[in-house]
Amino acid sequence: MRILLQGGTIINEGRTFKGDLLIYNDRIEKIIEGELNSVPGDIKVIDATEKYIIPGVIDDQVHFREPGLTHKGDIREGSRAAAVGGVTSFMDMPNVKPPTVTNELLREKQQIAKENSAVNYSFYLGATVDNIDEIKKVDPHTTCGIKVFMGSSTGNMLVDSREALEKIFAESPILIATHCEDSPTIDRNLELYKQQYGEDIPPFCHPLIRSRECCYTSSSLAAELARKHNSRLHILHLSTKEELELLDQGPRTQKHITGEVCVHHLWFNDQAYHTKGNLVKWNPAIKTEEDRQALLQALNDNRLDIIATDHAPHLPEEKAGVYTKSASGGPMVQHSLTVMLELMEKGQITLENIVDKMCHAPADIFHVEERGYLREGYKADIAIFEKHPWTVKKENLLYKCGWSPLEDMSFTYRVSMTLVNGQIVYDHGKINDDVRGEMLTFY
Repeated sequence: MRILLQGGTIINEGRTFKGDLLIYNDRIEKIIEGELNSVPGDIKVIDATEKYIIPGVIDDQVHFREPGLTHKGDIREGSRAAAVGGVTSFMDMPNVKPPTVTNELLREKQQIAKENSAVNYSFYLGATVDNIDEIKKVDPHTTCGIKVFMGSSTGNMLVDSREALEKIFAESPILIATHCEDSPTIDRNLELYKQQYGEDIPPFCHPLIRSRECCYTSSSLAAELARKHNSRLHILHLSTKEELELLDQGPRTQKHITGEVCVHHLWFNDQAYHTKGNLVKWNPAIKTEEDRQALLQALNDNRLDIIATDHAPHLPEEKAGVYTKSASGGPMVQHSLTVMLELMEKGQITLENIVDKMCHAPADIFHVEERGYLREGYKADIAIFEKHPWTVKKENLLYKCGWSPLEDMSFTYRVSMTLVNGQIVYDHGKINDDVRGEMLTFY
């Protein structure tokens, strides 16, 4: 079957131009600047006039909560929300139940996704203090990375032993992705605020407890280990201006140390704690407006590499209550592209740079095969969006957890269609539940 996306504005590899895009089965067959001279009758034509065509977004950090935590999220629900947001591929984290710390458990998650995911998928293998043998056996062709929690309390996946970290950085055969917050610093800060407030600490104290010092202490250690062992390091969800100096500079395909920033660290600053409370409690914490601006600037001058979500749903009751009992994290995968396009509308980032950091860069840094670009012969993973003002409401959320920190906020652009491997998975409010994504592969 052939599909023709006709008359759209194509944004790809730093260029913006009017054109047509022809899809044959699961791949991009031809990209035509201007219009196709004649359209054969066996082609399904989709009018993309006044719409924008980009590669599907690749989100390198989601928590879809399956297996074991499916009361608040799962792969089917998360992947459907992703599709509605223009995300055609995701990389899912290992802190589920049981944690994904063996290759056997990794294969079990891949099978769940094969049966249930509406978009393409990959999974991290989680590092522990004693699973180096599993890490060494990982399949580099089908595994996006090794996830190391360097200081966030996540059960047996907290790797705070220098000896264990040295082994991981020395012997991992693939990219190492780190959550960097220093636990001793957090513990000291938490005790100080408990002495002042008890358990009911005001949410605005969150970035003071999980402070910029706790982030830099941990991320600088990760960078030190990566340089010592010549490892491939990707530092997740950077939140401070100081951490930007740890990243390698130059063309991203030549970097050994890269960085990701999450949408919520670009959209919110620490003033949001006063109005939204624990709903904007993430780890690492949202920091100051100065940090937000520094992160945006680092995207614009290519020091910072990838924009992602850290999509992490919790039920409302898990977010409610006193600070010390409230869960950290929030759902974002349905709205990441929408939020970034709003920042574009405000003049804070260009459309070409959004595509570069959400589509091209994840493909380059993780070595994703045949995705992330609009290129002839590549898989037809495509997002189409249009200028169409709308407001985030409970009734248009696809999240199982049933809430969003963006509720009642209005946005200028909306995703109108998403194609995964040449199949229309989302079309103007309707989801095709027959579509299944493919497992990402890596070169």
